[in-house]
Amino acid sequence: MTEIEQLLVRVCAQAHNSRPWGWPSLPEPVDAATLARAESALGFSVPPLLAALYLRIGDGGFGPEYGLLPLLDSPPSGEPSVVAQYLAHREDGRKDPDWPWPDGILPISHWGCGMYACVDCRAPDATVLLFEPNAGDADHAWYVDAPTLTAWLDAWLDGTGWYDELNDGTDLEPWTDFRTRTGMARTS
Repeated sequence: MTEIEQLLVRVCAQAHNSRPWGWPSLPEPVDAATLARAESALGFSVPPLLAALYLRIGDGGFGPEYGLLPLLDSPPSGEPSVVAQYLAHREDGRKDPDWPWPDGILPISHWGCGMYACVDCRAPDATVLLFEPNAGDADHAWYVDAPTLTAWLDAWLDGTGWYDELNDGTDLEPWTDFRTRTGMARTS
């Protein structure tokens, strides 16, 4: 069994044994047609591991804190989907050029207070970023949460994520590609 398969088995077991806040049960996985519709709406492919989470484990409702958002269709609870969040953030960024949303940065889970865990769908290892807009400006709102989606999931499973109350609260590194990825020239 590959490392990814082993990780998926661990995630599946945790997903079936825990429920993030607000999720009464684990949703059924999405089908390939739903994934294809989501990718068509986004205009890019989601990383293979992220696709496997939705195709094999469930349409959100598992993961750290509030859990993963549903991929495309919002459930009756009204939880916004990954696709809806991405498109809304991109549109908001067009309306407010001081807060552009980088292309290919997919919000997959919210932390509350406007914060999101996001996957960089353009990065080969699917870097996970933290979007923290309470910093006051877009240049100081992006941090590297984990260098890979695999590492992010491992941190959740092992209880070593920055959000875990037993963790020492290690500071996250700023995501230095923000301006490059949004096409904004540095003004300072």
